[in-house]
Amino acid sequence: MFDFEKLDVYQTVRNLNSKVYKFIYRAEDIDQYIKDQWKRASLSSMLNLAEGVGRMSKADKKHFITISRGSIFECVAILQSIYDLNLINEDLYIELYSDYEKASKMLLGLFRSFE
Repeated sequence: MFDFEKLDVYQTVRNLNSKVYKFIYRAEDIDQYIKDQWKRASLSSMLNLAEGVGRMSKADKKHFITISRGSIFECVAILQSIYDLNLINEDLYIELYSDYEKASKMLLGLFRSFE
């Protein structure tokens, strides 16, 4: 098992990524550009976290965690946009928003652990 797989934050982001991808593949009303951007940002949050954990220096680790968290923020902005357009139901919106908030806080905690 790789180090990043042992982290609760990685498992949280991984689960969130899975939820998002399943929704995106079913969502026919959402513009393809928005779907592509959301998929990239969602995957970026997971991949940058994994890469950051594998880095050797604290500065490198913090850099990739910052990128991962930035991707989470991007996902939230996309989520809010599709919610404003009534392209996602309120229950799923609240669930994903809450998951993003949790992931963001966990990433911030991980970032601070390297200070």
